[in-house]
Amino acid sequence: MRPRIAVGPRQQDAAVQAVREGGGELVGIGAQPDALVWLNPGDLDGLRAALATAGSARWVQLPFAGVEKVAAAGILTADRVWTCAKGAYAEPVAEHALMLALAGLRQLPSRIQATSWGAQAGQSLYDQPVTILGGGGIASSLIGLLAPMRAAVTVVRRNPAPVPGAVRTVQLDQLHLAVADALVVFVALALTPATMYIIGAAELAAMRPDAWLVNVARGRHVRTEALVDALTAGAIGGAGLDVTDPEPLPDGHPLWLLPNCIITPHTADTDEMVERMLASRIAGNVARFGAGQPLLGLIDVAAGY
Repeated sequence: MRPRIAVGPRQQDAAVQAVREGGGELVGIGAQPDALVWLNPGDLDGLRAALATAGSARWVQLPFAGVEKVAAAGILTADRVWTCAKGAYAEPVAEHALMLALAGLRQLPSRIQATSWGAQAGQSLYDQPVTILGGGGIASSLIGLLAPMRAAVTVVRRNPAPVPGAVRTVQLDQLHLAVADALVVFVALALTPATMYIIGAAELAAMRPDAWLVNVARGRHVRTEALVDALTAGAIGGAGLDVTDPEPLPDGHPLWLLPNCIITPHTADTDEMVERMLASRIAGNVARFGAGQPLLGLIDVAAGY
């Protein structure tokens, strides 16, 4: 029997087509669906109401990789299977992270605005130690991009199991040691109470004076005031930020004025990129759900991601 899938809060064309491509039957939220594809995680009240109406839904698909707002609202419950888009957008986010790192190491912020020849400057990432906070899809994609550069990658994550392609995998209690020798520290992990402000004054002080911090995860992983102080003092080489705290970063904020800080407006995965990749994830999971197979992007309800 084809699984009955509801899409909300609106039936967007790409998601509707993905449900059909996956072999699902599109039904209304109130028509006793087997599963719910929810496309607006910011609408928490709407999601609660939809779940109350669609009490028969055994599986819920969320559209983003980060589900911290849904978790904090207490909506994630163990009586349903929950999936998100983690891993679906990993490749463009990893691409963006590497771009920020290379732009910083090669002094592109100053050269883009230069009006004279200037002095030679820049660092190569080849054969350099790199640390990635997080061991999920972004980390895996980033390790693949770094492999031709022969970068020695250390992964810091909750799970001690080795990450393929990394020279070592350590847990969060070894964070200070893991960042100490890295030329680039990439932040690419889920935001949970345990990882909120995981990078602060002490962690920045532990980094090399020429190291770059690149954050493509969530702004609240990094204490902004501590980062401003470190960048102003030259305690680290620089920062590449696709996310900030607060976000959007207000005009006139000190980070905008620092020459060793590159900021992009949360564009590591744009709407144009996301629509295609999310549709692929929905179609694949609908097919798996109908066949009774394990779903992609499973959320650990207890861990909150």
